[in-house]
Amino acid sequence: MEVPGKVIGGKVGGKVGGKVLGLGKGGKGKTGSGKTKKAPLSRASRAGLQFPVGRVHRMLKTRISSDGRVGSTAAVYAAAILEYLTAEVLELAGNATKDLKVKRITPRHLQLAIRGNFFVHHSPRGVSVCGDEELDTLIKATIAGGGVIPHIHKALMNKVPVPPTQTKKPKKN
Repeated sequence: MEVPGKVIGGKVGGKVGGKVLGLGKGGKGKTGSGKTKKAPLSRASRAGLQFPVGRVHRMLKTRISSDGRVGSTAAVYAAAILEYLTAEVLELAGNATKDLKVKRITPRHLQLAIRGNFFVHHSPRGVSVCGDEELDTLIKATIAGGGVIPHIHKALMNKVPVPPTQTKKPKKN
C-alpha cells in the first residue's frame, strides 16, 4: 500500500523496515513544549557525596568475578564509606599538623594520625593524644615516609627518686 509522504531512500511513502512512513507528526515535538531541559546530575551529587559513585561502580564491576553485576546502591554505599574514612584520617592528620605548627600535611602526619595512639603531644593548649586505635587496627599498610612511632618502654624510663619523708623529729633547743 502506497501512502503519500516523504521521500526516504528513493521511495515515496510506503513501508521501510516495518514502519509506515509519511503519516502523523512524528518526533517528540520539542518546539512547543515550553519546558527547559535540566542539567544532568551525577550520582555522587544525588547522593550528596564528594567521591565519584560512577567511578567506584566501574571499579567494582571490573574487580568482581560474577559477570560484572553490581547493584547501583552498592557503589553509592562503597563511595560513602570511602569518603567517611578519608575524612576521618584527614581530620586526625590535620590535628597533628596543627599541633606541630606547620601548614602542610605530610606522610609523617598521616602516620601519627593512624598509628599514633602511643604518641602524646604536649602543646600550649594542653596534652593531646594523636592517633586512633580503631584506624590502627583497620589500616595495616606501611606508609612511605611515615617514620616510626615514638615509644619508650616504661622499664627504660628514668625513675625519679622519691624524696624521703622527714621522719626525724625537730631538735628541741
